Amino acid sequence: MAKLSSTNKNERRKKLVVKYAAKYAALKAIAGDQTLDETERLIARLKMAEIPRNANPTRVRNRCATTGRPRGYYRKFGLCRIELRDKGNKGLIPGLTKSSW
Repeated sequence: MAKLSSTNKNERRKKLVVKYAAKYAALKAIAGDQTLDETERLIARLKMAEIPRNANPTRVRNRCATTGRPRGYYRKFGLCRIELRDKGNKGLIPGLTKSSW
């Protein structure tokens, strides 16, 4: 189990990303547009710097839905490798079978 503070911090980051997503995308489009004047692009980059750091989507960490574990995360299931194996062996994940050869 991950610390509750770590999972809560990640949830706060997800909320900030959603809150600032439109503004962040608009400023990023302006900053990356080569046809615009250099000063306009610089102003857009400065405004992007004023947005909170945790509003950047890259700061959100994928975590297991049940344990909060950050490593060994499978996006398709939203679980870490340990929980995926445990739930798969119990038959709680439809279509998942144990491989043997």
